[in-house]
Amino acid sequence: MKFINLCFQVHQPYRLRTYRFFNIGQDHQYYDDYQNRHIIRRVAERSYLPANRMMLDMIREFGASFKVTFSISGPVLEQLLQHAPEVIHGFQELAATGCVEFTGETYAHSLASLGSKEEFIRQIEKHRDRINDLFNQRPTTFRNTELIFDDQIGQTVAELGFSTMLTEGAKHVLGWKSPNFLYCSAANPKLKLLLRNFRLSDDIIFRFSARDWSEWPITTEKFVNWLNHVPEKEEVVNLFLNYETLGEQQREETGIFDFFYTLPGAVFSHSTYNFSTPSELSEKLQPVAPVSVLYPISWADEEKDLTAWLGNELQDEAFGKLYGIEKEVMACDKPDVMRDWERLQTSDHFYYMCTKWFSDGEVHKYFNPYDSPYEAFINYMNVLSDFIIRVDEKDEPAKEAKSEKSVAKPKAKVKPKTKGKAKPTTKVAARKPRVKKATTIKPKKKN
Repeated sequence: MKFINLCFQVHQPYRLRTYRFFNIGQDHQYYDDYQNRHIIRRVAERSYLPANRMMLDMIREFGASFKVTFSISGPVLEQLLQHAPEVIHGFQELAATGCVEFTGETYAHSLASLGSKEEFIRQIEKHRDRINDLFNQRPTTFRNTELIFDDQIGQTVAELGFSTMLTEGAKHVLGWKSPNFLYCSAANPKLKLLLRNFRLSDDIIFRFSARDWSEWPITTEKFVNWLNHVPEKEEVVNLFLNYETLGEQQREETGIFDFFYTLPGAVFSHSTYNFSTPSELSEKLQPVAPVSVLYPISWADEEKDLTAWLGNELQDEAFGKLYGIEKEVMACDKPDVMRDWERLQTSDHFYYMCTKWFSDGEVHKYFNPYDSPYEAFINYMNVLSDFIIRVDEKDEPAKEAKSEKSVAKPKAKVKPKTKGKAKPTTKVAARKPRVKKATTIKPKKKN
């Protein structure tokens, strides 16, 4: 028996306001509320709502034979609850069927796995609790932001009790091996690994409506034929896609909904495949080999590395500046600071600063609200500068209290009188910490 693991990422970031003309230290409203509301409603109407209805119809038609998995980020959950709660209700209806699995991930869809183990763990636990509250499932499968994985990340995920993790079937890691098997982590064999078949997944995400592609159009019959050409001994094909592929990236008029709606019937009629969720596959299959990943991989671009987010000086400076204030943020323990701390970690902010404008350029441009990576960097750093000022201000009372405590005099003890003069006592005054004044970064004028 062979299996299809159909998993969708559901994510929309918070868009930042253009901050170049604002006074840093005075204006703390970082988010473009109009754009965030407009975009989430647009994507909900074009993609999430019709896709959820379609998935429910497929489950009603095929019963437990059809299974699907979702990885839903914290930012999109917050925006949907505020602006499109009917989408959440749709996911809850799907969860009630018993044919849907929800995976864990970082709450903020962040790069915390690369910046801070403590923050990585905190966000995973927060996301796990949120998924449990909304959909009555406590995830046992983990999907890191952008499928980022290495041995150290896998070890942390296993320690948190996850049995399975999804990542990329990168060629430079697998070598001659196929992604169409269940593997395990070399660092911790208890953690099962399901590897994305990037060729078949990207055929749908990026090439479904590409009329200049030699294989256009993709029909269900053609796709099932490709599945049938997977060697008989290979056990599972992992299709990991953006949910926005349905109706947003690939518009309804391309036939994308018709393709998915007819796919299960074609699979059951013309192949030996069955649909299954990651947790089920972890129980049904045995790992064929351990996989060691010494350097992080992801599902992005041809390189399958981190260069989409941490590949240039702009990204590295922003990333280092952000995680450099983690201790100060945690010392604040203020809801508004923690909210902005999480939102500023979202991987999309660093993605917008990417300078890779070659074969993958169109992919980066599609989601990018900025005209250039330099504009993205300037805007983000101005917001971050204001955030740092707020952190310093909110942390000031704690610092002052700590300083006063450190110089407080002990209670005087009664001592017997001694001959000679007493030594003078030196008083130490507590210093008030200085708050650095940030300067707004402005873009250079065009000639």
